Amino acid sequence: MLVLPSELTHRQASACLRMLVQGLPAQTGPAVIVDAGALQRFDSSALAVLLEFRRTSLARGKDFELQGLTPRLVDLARVYGVAELLLPGA
Repeated sequence: MLVLPSELTHRQASACLRMLVQGLPAQTGPAVIVDAGALQRFDSSALAVLLEFRRTSLARGKDFELQGLTPRLVDLARVYGVAELLLPGA
């Protein structure tokens, strides 16, 4: 499981994406699970990071799953129209 930091704004986006991609090879199961439980401060850059990492995971043959999402992050994903991509069934 990969874990998001407590803050993910435009300032941290590139480093966070790089960290996620570097951790991808260590994920041995059929799905890459990203835990967003620690994420407290974020902006739309968090969605961009998650979408890009989802694309990278799928391109490498891994399913993508998010856990621990806050209601605010779910709402932001809905506002931007990407909830279905990040949260199947949301």
